[in-house]
Amino acid sequence: MKLLKLLVAVVASASIMGCAATGTLITKRNLDVQTKMSDSIFLDPVAPSKRVIYIQARNTSDKPSFQLQRPLIEKLKAAGYRITDNPEEANYLLQVNTLSVGKMDPTAADANLHAGYGGALTGAALAYATGTRSGSGLATAGITGAAIEWVSGLLVKDVTFASITDIQVSERSKGVVRSTSKHQLQQGSSGSTTNYYEEESNWKRYQTRVVSTANKANLEWGMAAPEMVNGVSQSISGLF
Repeated sequence: MKLLKLLVAVVASASIMGCAATGTLITKRNLDVQTKMSDSIFLDPVAPSKRVIYIQARNTSDKPSFQLQRPLIEKLKAAGYRITDNPEEANYLLQVNTLSVGKMDPTAADANLHAGYGGALTGAALAYATGTRSGSGLATAGITGAAIEWVSGLLVKDVTFASITDIQVSERSKGVVRSTSKHQLQQGSSGSTTNYYEEESNWKRYQTRVVSTANKANLEWGMAAPEMVNGVSQSISGLF
């Protein structure tokens, strides 16, 4: 009798878990890529002769294959800009740094977007909730239910990849631009040093952040990367 009850419980749990996993596969069957910018930047219109831009795209994440330099060049050329390797002759400087790329909980990605340029990006904020969301809330009985949930989690995962990219755009100014900076330098765990400096230049500077997410059931990095690169480069080039 006990054996019969156990078998019924196993079959019922497996059936429910199977339905939940199938639901995830159906609802998340298509790749969904979303790219958002934290703050708008408005640049003054210029004559075609002044559409000259210097591009510096860096990647300090652990995925060096996530490169934005070439797609940015291609998109800005298509928009009528001339690319130069000499910042002295440029009317715009576009500096980009990809800080983080990898699996990320959508909530953490959204928090890093709203934190804006230079914000958030703590270890806790980047934690990724692994496993499938399809059956995580199901109450199962004892070891049998836990085992079924574990197996289902191995087979079906609701995966999100995210990239966090900070952008600084410098626009050449007709007049002198004065800026003041303050930097807090840590001195071990016992203190810090504060540095101030002022400078004059001919550049007006703007900063923003772009966060791109790719979501799909059982998503692999190789599928997500090209679409995310295209989304981020399109968002950045759209500023010009």
